[in-house]
Amino acid sequence: MGPWRCLLLLLLLATALRAQQQQFMEYVERRLTLLEERISQWHDQSSRYSTELRDFKNQVLGMLETAEKEREAMRSEAESAAVRVDRLEREVDYLETQNPAPPCVEVDETLMEKQVATAKQRKNEKYTKLTDCSDTIASIRAMKILKRFGSTSGLWTKDAAGNSEKIYVFDGTANDTVYVFPRMREFTLFSATRKAARIKLPYPWVGTGHLVYDGHLYYIRQQGPFQVIKFNLANKTVVDSSVFPAEEQIPVFGLSPFTYIEMAADEEGLWAIYATKEDEKNICLAKLDPTSLDIEQMWDTPCPRENAEAAFVVCGALHVVYNTPLPSRSRVQCVFDVSGTLAPEDASLVYFPKRYGSHSSMKYNPRERQIYAWDDGYQIIYRMEMKKKLEV
Repeated sequence: MGPWRCLLLLLLLATALRAQQQQFMEYVERRLTLLEERISQWHDQSSRYSTELRDFKNQVLGMLETAEKEREAMRSEAESAAVRVDRLEREVDYLETQNPAPPCVEVDETLMEKQVATAKQRKNEKYTKLTDCSDTIASIRAMKILKRFGSTSGLWTKDAAGNSEKIYVFDGTANDTVYVFPRMREFTLFSATRKAARIKLPYPWVGTGHLVYDGHLYYIRQQGPFQVIKFNLANKTVVDSSVFPAEEQIPVFGLSPFTYIEMAADEEGLWAIYATKEDEKNICLAKLDPTSLDIEQMWDTPCPRENAEAAFVVCGALHVVYNTPLPSRSRVQCVFDVSGTLAPEDASLVYFPKRYGSHSSMKYNPRERQIYAWDDGYQIIYRMEMKKKLEV
C-alpha cells in the first residue's frame, strides 16, 4: 500500500469520527432539553401543590377554631342542662316525699285458703272463652331491632290493655326502678336513662315476669312465698297484693332461672305462668282476675320446663318458647289451648330469626299483635302472621 493510500484512509476515518461526534452532541443536546422541560414542569407543579397545601392548612385551622368554639358552647350548655336536671331531680324527690306511703297489704290466710280450694276444684276444667278471638300464630312476619339498652336480661313493654304509647323498661332481674319513655321515638333515639321518667317501686322486683295492664303494673315480689303486687302507675301506690297459692315454686323456665312467675296478657285478660315442685317437669297456667287478683282457674300443661326460655298467651293459648343451653334459634315448640279449640298437632312450629343470645323476656301485646322481646340486651319487636284455629 502506497503512502497516498494511507493518507486517504486516514482522511476517511477522521471524517467518520467527526460525523459520529456531531450526532452524539446533537443527541446529548436533545436529552438535556427534555430534562430541562421536565424540571420546569416539576417546579410548576410543586409550586401549585405548595399553594394548595397552604390554603388547605389555613382552611383546616379555621375549621378547628370554629369546632373549638362550638365545643365550648356545647360544654356550657351541658353544664347548664346538668344543673337543671339536678334541680328537677330534687323537685321530683320532694314531690315523692309528699305522696302518702303505699299501704301494706296483709294477706288474709282464710281468704287465700278459700282461693286455693276454689282454684283446685276448677283445675284443668275446660275454659269458657270471654271473647270471640280464634286466631293463632302462623309465623313471624318481621323482626325489628330497636336498640341496645341496659343489662343482658330485662324487660320492655307497653300497656297491654290501655291506649298509652308509653314504653316501660325494667333493667335487670332484681331492681326497684322502672324507666318510662313517653313514646317509642324517645326510647329509640335517646340512650341516656336521664331522658326517661323514673318510677321507684315500694318493693324490689324479682325476675322478668312483670306486666303493665290497664294502667297498673303487676310484678313479683319475693318475700317468703312469691307475692304478686298490683301497683297503680298513675298515683304511684300499691292497690292490692296476693300471695300466689302454689306451694314450693320453682323457676318456670329451665333456661331463665330468675323468673318464677310470668305474668301475661292476651285478648282474654290476665294470666300467670308458673311451675311447682309437685310437677316440676311441666309448666302450669292460671287465669287471674285483674281487679282482685283471684285465681279463676288453673291448668297443668304438657309443656316441659326443660330448655324453655320464655312464654306468652295468645287468644287463650299458651305458647312456650324453647332454645338450647348454648343459645341457638328460638322456636315455639309447645302450644296449650285452654278452650280446647286448637289441637296440638294443628299448631304451627314457629321459629324466631337468629339473634344475639337468648330471650330473657317476651311480652305479647294483644292490641298490636306483636311481641316485645329482650335478647341479650337488645330490644326487639316481632310482628306475627296470624291464622284461624281449627275447631276440634
